[in-house]
Amino acid sequence: MTKKTVLVLHFAGQMPLAGIAWQAVNYVVGLTRLGYDAWYVEDNGVNPYSPRENALVWDSTFNRGFVEAMMERHGLGHRWAYWDPIKGGSYHGLDRDGLYALYAKADAIFNLCGATRLRDEHLRCPVRVYVETDPGYEQIRLYDKDPIALDYLGAHTHFFTYGENLGAPDCPLPVGDTVWHKTRPPVVLDLWQPDFARRPTHYTSVATWQNKGKDIAHKGQLYRWSKHVNFERFLDLPKRAPHALFRLAMMTPNRKLNAMIASHGWELADPVPISETMERYAEFIHDSRAEFTVAKDVYVRARCGWSSDRSVTYLAAGRPVITQGTAADKYVPGGRGLFYFDDWDDILAAIDAIESDYAHHCRAARDIAEAYFASDRLLRAMTETVGL
Repeated sequence: MTKKTVLVLHFAGQMPLAGIAWQAVNYVVGLTRLGYDAWYVEDNGVNPYSPRENALVWDSTFNRGFVEAMMERHGLGHRWAYWDPIKGGSYHGLDRDGLYALYAKADAIFNLCGATRLRDEHLRCPVRVYVETDPGYEQIRLYDKDPIALDYLGAHTHFFTYGENLGAPDCPLPVGDTVWHKTRPPVVLDLWQPDFARRPTHYTSVATWQNKGKDIAHKGQLYRWSKHVNFERFLDLPKRAPHALFRLAMMTPNRKLNAMIASHGWELADPVPISETMERYAEFIHDSRAEFTVAKDVYVRARCGWSSDRSVTYLAAGRPVITQGTAADKYVPGGRGLFYFDDWDDILAAIDAIESDYAHHCRAARDIAEAYFASDRLLRAMTETVGL
């Protein structure tokens, strides 16, 4: 039987950070493991970003090398295409003719994170799947009948979202006539083998202090597409839990803010070298005692049921997670290995539970990853839903 061809569109080259690369890999490798002829494609036509310079750049050598290394690391070194828009455009991995032939024969496109505005060549593919990892923004734009959103999303045939609580009575986000299929961040479990004998010291996370440009209003409420408003609420955590250690690999805008965060007892690590390779990123997670993280304002106040793909890798690595509530607990239970919080009491109780039986909660974290986030189960459900 001929394998069906699935293309994963994403932006790991444009934004060469390991967390973003792992997001892509869990789809491409996961689909490959299910028996699909899976390819990684990046052709969004956007200038690449340099994490070291913290700016867009005009030389994509590092960025396309990042994509090539990402694919070679997982035995897929010949199954990628990268369109470099600089200086008239050039193609790497596959040439232009090869890529356009791939569009013509593909059975499905998974537009992960909605990274690519679909063009005529993409529309040759009969199944075009929008995979939304950041719920809230597009639902409101569709409700507002934003013509750009209507055109952008209308090019797809199927819609998936990490917002598992969309449409529920306690979620105020509009869903309209669009059929949003619910899913979660998938993880290829054997790529995150746990080391239960390891006893790291610090609660950690990898994050950006503030995201700009996607705050959005709905029915008199302004939803912030950023974590900083919730980090500010819980900055005193190291002082309130002095028996634990906390480290953040966080991108912040300036040294003054770093000093303010550090004054509350947080140890700050430079996120650039940690995120520069997939290996260093994975090592940072494996060398974490657990994850403590907040969520973006829109996920929390809108109760959309979002789960973090980064937190899922902590769970798969056998590291407990303490994360801010988004109504995800309605779909993935907490209390063992995974803890949700709304207030200080929840956080401190979670830390006490983890410290009282660390080995138990490490194993429970891995169990949750296997039961609720395994790529074979989630991606099989997605492919069956779209008719593959």
